[in-house]
Amino acid sequence: MLKPMILAMAVALSGCAVIGPNYERPASPASGIIGRGDAATVAVPSWDVYFSDPTLNALIKRALDNNRDLRVAVANIEVARAQYGITNADRLPTLSVGGSATINHVPASLSSTGQSMTSRRYDANVALASFELDFWGRVARLSESAKASYLATEEAQRTAKLSLIAEVANSYYNLLALNEEADFARKTAKTREDYAKVIGRKVDIGSANRLDQLQAENSLDSALSDSASLSRQAETARTALGLLVGDNGPLPMASGKGVAALPLPQRLPQGLSSDVLLDRPDVRQAEQQLIAANANVGAARAAFFPKITLVGSAGVASDSLGDLFKGDRGAWSFLPSITLPIFDFGRTKSNLDLASARKNVAVAQYEKAVQQAFKDTADVLSDQRWLAEQLTVQERLAQHQEERLKLARARYDVGVIGYLDVLDAERDSYNAQQSLIETRRARLANSATAYKVLGGADQATTAQ
Repeated sequence: MLKPMILAMAVALSGCAVIGPNYERPASPASGIIGRGDAATVAVPSWDVYFSDPTLNALIKRALDNNRDLRVAVANIEVARAQYGITNADRLPTLSVGGSATINHVPASLSSTGQSMTSRRYDANVALASFELDFWGRVARLSESAKASYLATEEAQRTAKLSLIAEVANSYYNLLALNEEADFARKTAKTREDYAKVIGRKVDIGSANRLDQLQAENSLDSALSDSASLSRQAETARTALGLLVGDNGPLPMASGKGVAALPLPQRLPQGLSSDVLLDRPDVRQAEQQLIAANANVGAARAAFFPKITLVGSAGVASDSLGDLFKGDRGAWSFLPSITLPIFDFGRTKSNLDLASARKNVAVAQYEKAVQQAFKDTADVLSDQRWLAEQLTVQERLAQHQEERLKLARARYDVGVIGYLDVLDAERDSYNAQQSLIETRRARLANSATAYKVLGGADQATTAQ
């Protein structure tokens, strides 16, 4: 009995019309060439290829396995996937198998015949739960919205993954740079301490004055203070890196390895096509959210049309359990219903207005995501260009200042210049060298940011 009814529903559903606007991607608010060169395209490799430093790759692998924020993002995907499964299931009828037995006994004192009576009824059936015939596509639109929301959550997880990879790289570069700066400050303090002793001996023999000695000691204390401050910052950076990695494993210690020794990832072309932005997970997330909002508009429009619901069952019934499946025992019920909104004080209209307004918000958010992606990429290309030029000049400056310091000390030793000139040379040489370390770190950080803003592959290609 139930099979013809299900087939009839399938035929009816095949002719359903889907109400509401079909999705069309908005025109990009940021198109053309990013940067100053030709409109090139670039394929960013997987992180284990892009970052070729073994220590950094090991840290990234640990972070991907243990970082708690990333675990939350992965769990959110499971929530969205389950929600999509629930919503999509509403498009199909729900069937259930049931059986029941009813036994009634009437005593003789209450029986119309004056004799006690016992009646029995046994039922077995397949039931159709309340099922909406989706003539206008309301349930289909809700399923489309749930699927887009699920895909948006997947893209959010990819964004979190790329951000984590870039943050680990930046934290690692920052830690090594601070260790190097602290080490240079300690070496500078040792050099200044030795030179202060030389000046102290000169004071003893009368070839230098007490003022020179005080200035040398002040210069030494300044380097010692910088060393302590930078060491403290390095310890803080190690703690921050440990939080990103998410476990209690070992972290890089001060080893004398400078940022200049780290491999610099591939250099990007000076001009990029804006099409590369469409592959960024945050842009794809915003688009999926827009698709979901667009589908909700269709569901809200479909609510203006009649809602047809079916409830039914088919099976067998008998007054004897042994005869339940013998002979003509068929029993069935069919309860279709139709609901048409006539007057609901504007509730249905307001729901449509709300869905339309949320779609407008989603359009603006998508356009904002594209614009932000354009800005991020343009900033990376600009920083890459100018940091390369700055590094060349800074290396030359540090070399010149070191040479100047050597000459100043030599000239002071023979009495040609005063000690203030030596102090100026010491300060300028020290600042130039520390700025050089910072510029090298900034170039590495720029490469890590480039990996994120270009939507690099978040899966490793090699066995970890």
